[in-house]
Amino acid sequence: MIDELKSIEQEDDLLKKALLLAALVTKAFKAAGWDLVVVGGSAVEFYTEGAYMSGDVDFCRLNARPIPLRLAQDVMATLGATGGPRSWQIAGLFVDLLGLFENEARTPCREVVTPIGPVVIMPPELVVAERVLSAYYPSENNENKAVARTLIALGLSDRLSIDWDEVDRVARLPDFKIAKEIKNLKKEVSDETANT
Repeated sequence: MIDELKSIEQEDDLLKKALLLAALVTKAFKAAGWDLVVVGGSAVEFYTEGAYMSGDVDFCRLNARPIPLRLAQDVMATLGATGGPRSWQIAGLFVDLLGLFENEARTPCREVVTPIGPVVIMPPELVVAERVLSAYYPSENNENKAVARTLIALGLSDRLSIDWDEVDRVARLPDFKIAKEIKNLKKEVSDETANT
């Protein structure tokens, strides 16, 4: 892992650096018996190919059992990380280990293969729903709305495969209640794309 870490440290492209770091952290925790999934802004970053940069790499665990804090510290120490017990710095980037992955989507997580190994990313359908929710609640947020618009535009252009029926189903769940907002935002983006 030392050679892989050195290659990450030398990488100038921040998107590639974050993706390779995600692969290395995934690999290290898998060797210790835990499966991780990239979530939140990091998932947005990878799906938008860097059009949105989160500044850190966020993970949740797929295993139901918690990762013991001491084990997490030991695993991260093998990667030269500093900090903890839930947020570390490695190769100039921050890595956060957030908890159990709660997946309201029925669509599968996506996998990206890197030279270091695979990275599992939360379903884009859930990413869209989460970003639209944060764009409107608790109050309207133009930055989050711009991110949601970017994801929707990628999905409408088929540059990102999105199951829109699943987005709609998730949007109607009591935890989200944003079907109208997604429908309107999707129409706005579609109309703008048609006029260009």
